[in-house]
Amino acid sequence: MARIDEPTSIRQGEEIDSERVGSYLKDTVPGLEGEVTIRQFPSGFSNLTYLVTVGEREMILRQPPFGKKPKTGHDMAREFRILTALKPVFPYCPEPLAFCDDPSVMGCPFYVMERIRGIIIRKKIPEGIAMTPTQARALSENLIRVLCELHAVDVRAAGLSDFGKPEGYVKRQVEGWIGRYRDARTPDAPDFEGVMEWLVAKMPPDTDRPTVIHNDYKFDNVVLNPTDPLRIIGVLDWEMATVGDPLMDLGNSIAYWVERDDPDHVQSIRMMATNVEGMLTRREQVRLYGEITGRNVEGFDYYHIFGLFRLAVIAQQIYYRFFHGQTKDERFKMLIFAVRILEGAAREIINRTDL
Repeated sequence: MARIDEPTSIRQGEEIDSERVGSYLKDTVPGLEGEVTIRQFPSGFSNLTYLVTVGEREMILRQPPFGKKPKTGHDMAREFRILTALKPVFPYCPEPLAFCDDPSVMGCPFYVMERIRGIIIRKKIPEGIAMTPTQARALSENLIRVLCELHAVDVRAAGLSDFGKPEGYVKRQVEGWIGRYRDARTPDAPDFEGVMEWLVAKMPPDTDRPTVIHNDYKFDNVVLNPTDPLRIIGVLDWEMATVGDPLMDLGNSIAYWVERDDPDHVQSIRMMATNVEGMLTRREQVRLYGEITGRNVEGFDYYHIFGLFRLAVIAQQIYYRFFHGQTKDERFKMLIFAVRILEGAAREIINRTDL
């Protein structure tokens, strides 16, 4: 059986008070008894994620990162709300258990949810999984199918009509991420001005069918069944979810997808095992999405380029914290190289597209 994703010891500077948190949870979540232990999941560059065990009950605690944060990011209350609304209609969500904004508990807002025990694919296929090309194709197809299920959720029925503003969504996203990049740019980062100008000039109109969108949907944010690793049983990390253009959501996902035949410099920033033989190509994923949803995916280059730019902004925001000494996490040092590679990838698509 493949190894379940497990936490490790807590990183220096990211410790939390287990006694205080445990006391809060025992007062808030019914039926909790026993010793409290807290460990940290080592992956991820954004919100901090911990495994809280009380007796035999396992829960996940999420809190914002330390240091400089984007004004609209890391909203724990908002993330808790989307889980609460979506869980009844999108079963891949973890069960939300408690939200706390009392600064006396942890000094920052946080929430706790059920743990979905399973396999998470990161840079390599986990030990214990022998994935054939046929299985790899099936898994990558399932990844798209679950995204399509999310985009089929009835926004009004889920009580999320006021969760986002689909009118002008693309324009706000483009302008917002441009502002974030300029705010987080360090002296060693590319200026990205050519890409940003193109995104403004080629902006598509609003979609006539807005949906709930995850905004960070990728392999290491989904949980696989440990006894059937081709089946997705959970979708994690809802901090950037909203109601908007689903093609923007797909573009953000495709930006993470490094194919088997991509050049070495692109392979160097690969974060997940998307290059395994048999995995769908980016083009095949877009085609499958269009077939399932019935949406027009012509002109998808725009959404892909935006996804690459947005991913570069996220990397730059995190690198900013390292550059200015706001975090000691050495993983962040190399993100400047990812920003440069993503800028080159976006320019390459712009140069060949007919948009």
